[in-house]
Amino acid sequence: MQASPFPVLRLKPKVDARRIRHGHPWAWADDLVLDRRSRNIAPGLLVILEDAERAPLGVGVATVEARIGFRMLDRDTDALIDDDWLGAKLKAALDLRARTHEAPFYRLVHAEGDGLPGLIVDRFGDTLVMQPNAVWLEERLDSLAALLQAQTGARSIVKNATSRARAAEGLAEEMAILLGDAPEGPLDVPMNGAVYKADVMGGQKTGLFFDQRPNHAFAARLAQSARVLDVFSHVGGFALACLAHGAASALAVDASTPALELAREGAEASGVADRFETRAGDAFDTMAALAEEGARFDVVICDPPAFAPSKQALQQGLRAYERVARLAADLVTPGGIAILCSCSHAADLEKFRAACLRGLGRAGRDPRLIHTGFAGPDHPQHPALTETGYLKVLGFRLMP
Repeated sequence: MQASPFPVLRLKPKVDARRIRHGHPWAWADDLVLDRRSRNIAPGLLVILEDAERAPLGVGVATVEARIGFRMLDRDTDALIDDDWLGAKLKAALDLRARTHEAPFYRLVHAEGDGLPGLIVDRFGDTLVMQPNAVWLEERLDSLAALLQAQTGARSIVKNATSRARAAEGLAEEMAILLGDAPEGPLDVPMNGAVYKADVMGGQKTGLFFDQRPNHAFAARLAQSARVLDVFSHVGGFALACLAHGAASALAVDASTPALELAREGAEASGVADRFETRAGDAFDTMAALAEEGARFDVVICDPPAFAPSKQALQQGLRAYERVARLAADLVTPGGIAILCSCSHAADLEKFRAACLRGLGRAGRDPRLIHTGFAGPDHPQHPALTETGYLKVLGFRLMP
């Protein structure tokens, strides 16, 4: 038997290897035997992972000084992790989106959900925005850009390396153009009958959140002839979809004035500007002020940032979600709809639902759950990794 060209990492004797054998794509650094040899394995180097009895588990990437010490790439230890391997993964991701989306506007690569740990790629027509959030990807950026261009025909590929995940890998933040030219101004993105404006060079994350698309559609169906409040609106996510499907009016609330300006541009492009208003300010303060003003809405949607991005922040985050639900409930007409969202992977669905119900109950409302939503099929979940299924959306009818 030919010796492997890769160094070996081994699980500690007391670590149960079945978790990884049954599909989990990570090994924590604390689960690894870290002697002088293994500690000298450079970050991002390809290695073989073995269990305590030296049985191979797969080939992947070592980052032994980080919290995640190993990321699985292939269960076949003879796999050659080269451009052909990368190209096959990208093609599989593209083939899925071609079946689930009619237009080329979607998340093209969703990290472990597409078998490419740490890699996010969002597609805006012929512009791609890549987030390489792991060391092993940084060393393969030229190959990834060339493969993506060949498979999608992209004219521009933007590297947006500003995520918090990069810090855990010891990677610097930067924006760069890997292919073509930087887009001139916001890009038009058609979704759910509306036109959104995505600032891929200066906006949040990659410029637009594709994950909420199916939940935008759900809200839009309920919002015909309705007065809509969209809190934490960003560039008008729920509001524009609701207006495109016949909402009587929509008010978008966000702390970011630039995001609301993009929302107004999207409303103009969608032909709904006459029914659209914005209010800049802290979401909690603005909801409280609207309640004091006596404002009421038929549909209230709250899509806040991740209040519980880690286990350490879980309890504080759950209290924030409870407060959002309570404030939202005060603004919903009798028989109206409250749609509450969480993108915190540390707050699972059960905990998030319980926090929402506490908030609605504190507001004296009688809720009925009518919708449980998640991200769309362009955000495939790795079933062993809760981080890939971070988005939870709960729709409640508040009884008259």
